[in-house]
Amino acid sequence: MTKKVKALSAMNAINTLSRPRRSLVVDAAVAACILASRIATADQSTEAGAAAGSTELSEITVTAQRRTENLQDVPITIQALTSETLTQLNVTTFDDIVKYTPNVTTASWGPGQDLIFMRGLSSGALGTQGSGTDANFPNVAVYLDDQSAQMPYRNLDVYAADLERVEILEGPQGTLFGAGAEAGVVRYITNKPKLDVTEGTVNAGYGWTTHGDQNSNVDATLNVPLIADTLAVRAVIYDDNRGGYINNVPGTFTREPTDLGIIHYVGGVVPTYPGSINKINNDNTVANGINPVTYKGIRASALWKINEDWNVLIAQTFQNMDAEGVFYQEPFSTDGVPLPPLSVTTFNPSYDKDKFENTAWTLNGRIGLLKAVYTGGYLVRKVDSQQDYTAYTRGIYADYYQCVSPAESKKDGAIVRCYSPSAFWHDNQRNTHQNHEIRFSTPDDWRVRGLVGAFWEDFVVDDNTDWHYRSLPPCTTAAQVGCMTEIMPAPGSTATNPNVRDATESFLDDVQRGYKQWAFFGSADFDIIPKVLTVTGGTRYYHFSNNETGSNVYSFNAYDCGPVPSGPCSLPNNINALGLHSVYTGFKSRANITWHVLPDAMVYYTFSQGFRPGGFNRSVKGPYLPDAPDGNFKTPQAFAPDTLTNNEVGWKTEWLNHRVLFNGAIYQEQWDNVQQQFFDPGATGNLSYVTNGANYRVRGVEVQLVGRVTTGLTLFGGASWNSSSLTNSPYLIGNIPGTADFGMPLLSAPNPFGSKGSSLPQSPAFQGNIRARYEWFVNDYKPFVQIGGQRTAHSRSLPGNVPAIAVGEIVTQEFDQPGYSTYDASVGVSKDNWMVQLVGQNLGNTDGKTFISASEAIETQSVIRPRVISLKGGYKF
Repeated sequence: MTKKVKALSAMNAINTLSRPRRSLVVDAAVAACILASRIATADQSTEAGAAAGSTELSEITVTAQRRTENLQDVPITIQALTSETLTQLNVTTFDDIVKYTPNVTTASWGPGQDLIFMRGLSSGALGTQGSGTDANFPNVAVYLDDQSAQMPYRNLDVYAADLERVEILEGPQGTLFGAGAEAGVVRYITNKPKLDVTEGTVNAGYGWTTHGDQNSNVDATLNVPLIADTLAVRAVIYDDNRGGYINNVPGTFTREPTDLGIIHYVGGVVPTYPGSINKINNDNTVANGINPVTYKGIRASALWKINEDWNVLIAQTFQNMDAEGVFYQEPFSTDGVPLPPLSVTTFNPSYDKDKFENTAWTLNGRIGLLKAVYTGGYLVRKVDSQQDYTAYTRGIYADYYQCVSPAESKKDGAIVRCYSPSAFWHDNQRNTHQNHEIRFSTPDDWRVRGLVGAFWEDFVVDDNTDWHYRSLPPCTTAAQVGCMTEIMPAPGSTATNPNVRDATESFLDDVQRGYKQWAFFGSADFDIIPKVLTVTGGTRYYHFSNNETGSNVYSFNAYDCGPVPSGPCSLPNNINALGLHSVYTGFKSRANITWHVLPDAMVYYTFSQGFRPGGFNRSVKGPYLPDAPDGNFKTPQAFAPDTLTNNEVGWKTEWLNHRVLFNGAIYQEQWDNVQQQFFDPGATGNLSYVTNGANYRVRGVEVQLVGRVTTGLTLFGGASWNSSSLTNSPYLIGNIPGTADFGMPLLSAPNPFGSKGSSLPQSPAFQGNIRARYEWFVNDYKPFVQIGGQRTAHSRSLPGNVPAIAVGEIVTQEFDQPGYSTYDASVGVSKDNWMVQLVGQNLGNTDGKTFISASEAIETQSVIRPRVISLKGGYKF
């Protein structure tokens, strides 16, 4: 057995006894054994062996350093889920991947709505509404092959059909992957066409969700050589339907004198005029299983071998994901009534429709002894999302748009009353991402090896978010009191939708964010002692520029302001007029020393740096926090970059003739000037904003152990521990010249950064799993059984104390997220080219809460899917 990546991957991948790659389908759900989940260090892809009869762990190759290498020889922490592992674990979506990758967590609002974190490097998360405008970029990059695809608060949820592997690169990867890879990278590597074989697979499954609806899936892959050894095409098509499990139960919303808006605008008394609408119900949206999700897509690629040195690959991907409803539960209704598990009370339809298409191309060749690669891609992603926001009516601002106050009545004679409290937001985003990269590298067997390259990308986010919490009637020529004028984007601003908005809209973002980056990078390896001691150094020079245009418009001056156009009555913020443009340049570097103490035992030290660019907030708002007579804080117009420095000592070892794998790493990461997003309407106004200030230190350990106990029995175990600490004492700083606290910490509101020594949010101290898989032969049949379990410790949702957006059952936006455990099992049999199995996931039906938030003005708890029992089968030819 060659020694190429021997099970490093075991780390995450819950490996499997290795089989021919074509048996991808055959192992499909073995995976249910989720257990391998958070193993820690190396790529769990470690496959258990070449076959049930093998006594060795199989090997894995990766391209994490832009070279094809044995995973066990790469001096960074990598988790690589191979195609076989993905099949065995029944992994098809990113939520499935997270389950099996240690040290990877998310703040999730549903499929394709994840903010990804690695090694606990999270500063918290708000809601997805308006994230295309107001959120900073994630610090974990997502790649589809060589196409960069990250987006604020919305991961690209690539359906894992016909993938060669998924690579999880932990720690800063800025030298080779740029500004988006500050804390790590998620890479989806697709299978490429084969020039010499006609092959295909068909997989199908049907399942039952406890307390929910049925699930079904089918996918098919075909590889066909068109010209022998010269031209081949490959295509995969898939359709996955997952039943809903969240119930929208009957409920009401009733205005209360304690509502912040009633206190602020209406004097603390709910109007009782007969025409007032102070209570509504959700009868029109009540239903069970409101959150089904479907993935449909196709990917086709063609490989042309021009000659022995050059080839061209072209790939086209289309995917349509439709996630209905919401993927969280609410412990209390909007009227404070305790709700059963997996229940909500929402008053408006909710959904997230996410489509993308990607065109990618790669030219591989040689110029003399040098290997040359040019790759490029163009990604277009469109998101149409809506969510109920009725709970926001208990906040400080909504009643201004819904009620005629006594003060307004005295001015215009309108009757004091309130209209409907129903509210929702709607978000349309369009993201285009074009990038090009060229690399040259020396032969891999040289004692001194080098790689140089250049990178260019153009990334644009068009975001149009509309907040519909206005119910006052529109002003018309005939009715100009007790009304509100409709709004539209600022005159002279760039607008995706320049039209007047409808009568229920109170606030809009119509914003365009543009990012351009070019970079040069290089890396060199020197074997001080060939195959024993190697040093590596690399650096990247980057030039990153961003700009922002458009407008954000609200209706604070639009009461009794006449028919459209509202003219001076609206308060549009013309972002174009602000001339927002920034440029960041610099170097980010890495260094490694690798020592093969034994041929199968390596220790290494890695130093690496990461970088995330700054950006802009929508506007400067204020003054707020009035411990000075006129306030002493304005939300900042811009926020600065943050940086990450990683020091890591690790080991990758195999023992007993490759029957035992033991990998691990000890690391310390220093995260400085961390970007954090806040939304505290009572203290800093009605706009969320991003600012800097905190410095964190993270110390952690990851270990993984895989052992082939007998010919057919393999055990897997892994764990990660993280300890994070705020090392400084940041506060919001008075920034209005002439005020008493200018340049001083502001103590008039709870500190949103947290106290010195506090830990990072979304950063469980412990994650671990254990799993066992047994395969054997009965004549021509090959049965298997797999069981496993996984544990995630508790964490918290935000770094500091931020008051709740609205009054009710919660008083803060910071929550403790309890730890939870899950158990999985699968049993099946294969013969020749077919396989069938029974898979059980979350067998204990654990109500695991992965993310708790108050971003919708009510406590929401994102939960794992309840128990699922599935029957799956596959055929390969």
